[in-house]
Amino acid sequence: MPLTIGSEDAEVSDLISGFRHLESLDGHLAKAVIFRLKRNQLLSRLRGRIGANYNSDMKTGHVFSFIERSLIAVASPPAAPLLITNYGRRIRIFFVLICLALGWLAPRAGAGTFLFDATKAEMAGNADWVIDADLHNLTVNSAAVGSGVTNSSGNESNPQRYPTPPASGITASTAENYWTGALSAWAVGLVKHGHSVETLPYDGRITWNDPTNPQDLTNYQVYVLVEPNIYFTAAEKTAIINFVQNGGGLFMVSDHSVADRNNDGSDAYQVLNDLMTNSVANNPFGISYNGDNISVNSTNNTDSSLDDPIVVGPAGTVSIITYHNGSTMTVNTNQNPTARVAVWRTSTHATNNALIAYARHGKGKVVAYGDSSCFDDGTGDPNDINLFVDYPLTSVSDGTSILNAALWLATPQSPLTNAPVLTNPMKLGDGSFQFSFTNLSGASFTVFASTNVALPFNQWSNLGAAVETPANSGNFQFTDPQASGNVQRFYRVTSP
Repeated sequence: MPLTIGSEDAEVSDLISGFRHLESLDGHLAKAVIFRLKRNQLLSRLRGRIGANYNSDMKTGHVFSFIERSLIAVASPPAAPLLITNYGRRIRIFFVLICLALGWLAPRAGAGTFLFDATKAEMAGNADWVIDADLHNLTVNSAAVGSGVTNSSGNESNPQRYPTPPASGITASTAENYWTGALSAWAVGLVKHGHSVETLPYDGRITWNDPTNPQDLTNYQVYVLVEPNIYFTAAEKTAIINFVQNGGGLFMVSDHSVADRNNDGSDAYQVLNDLMTNSVANNPFGISYNGDNISVNSTNNTDSSLDDPIVVGPAGTVSIITYHNGSTMTVNTNQNPTARVAVWRTSTHATNNALIAYARHGKGKVVAYGDSSCFDDGTGDPNDINLFVDYPLTSVSDGTSILNAALWLATPQSPLTNAPVLTNPMKLGDGSFQFSFTNLSGASFTVFASTNVALPFNQWSNLGAAVETPANSGNFQFTDPQASGNVQRFYRVTSP
């Protein structure tokens, strides 16, 4: 017989065994979905047995965080057990999991190319915001030289398009000094996650949909601006906004006021705020820099939402963010209702004291930081001094947050904006398993299954499409007639 929450303590032991079994699984999943049944009874039985972490997650009654990477779904309580699982010699029936949403609520990041800008004097003065430079012969010290000139007296980093040695030589154990630049640790980390990295050199062009430019933004998934010191032209601003609107990811990093690296009278926060004033939309991202100058160790002032992609992501969980003279930010949800704060300066979670903010715009995404020191790995231009070492430190979460943010930007935004709602999961009389969910009418979903949740996704069986029934209702249903032949069956639902 199916177990019920009202059973005696033997059932609680079964549940605990199941929870621990799921927790031990390979890190292909980030979140497993626990559908609540008689929530208060379950909590009262498990309190003190499972521990504070489980208890705090269970209080939502919906979502149980287990492993490390990619899935969240929020569901209504089911009417019947969801998964028949054989643990040892006894068959136990759990109310545990359908894994909904590769490419749905939390799509997996595909391999993408990051373009790091070097056209806005990012290497001027004591800055070296480049991923790699074989030459240090650039002069970028005044408005007169603009993006820079090469001459015999130049000593700033002059990054080339492709870092050397080639990225193909990077393995899991490769050190960040494989390349030479203050952003090399970040770049090496991105390559380890399957991405490619390039630099837009000092004399490159920022364009959108220009076939004459081999580094046109249409060729990239993420565009990175770390402390740009030169204002963008009207055409460049239009290109960048169009890039985001059409699905690109934009990573913006400012610095504190009076940090004019190239002596042209403008700071990075002014340059980035000016980017928001363009011919396409006024402050389309809903994020602006305050232009102050703060230093802080912000501890546990993070967004506690389970779906925050920067605080909790593939690189780990963020707890402490360090600013060494940076600018806070303000988010304005009237200008962009998706604008959110991931980390605040203090425990006062106001809209005007953000340290890390992010938003969606059109089909794309934006992440904003107010201090470039967080990105410094301490091994940049040998001609620079007093570099901060933050990115590689394990005592703070700067590097973790940056990598989480970058991987989120590289993940295509799903066109589905409604949270899925699971309805009527049940085992039918013939042993088939059936579940339904609601989402946007007209969307397409494919169901995959496996008896081993740890298998790589390309080894899961494609069971076919979930059917919208009735047509144009937004109600989707799938029945698995093969479920009766398995003591354990996991499902994933994907959407393009």
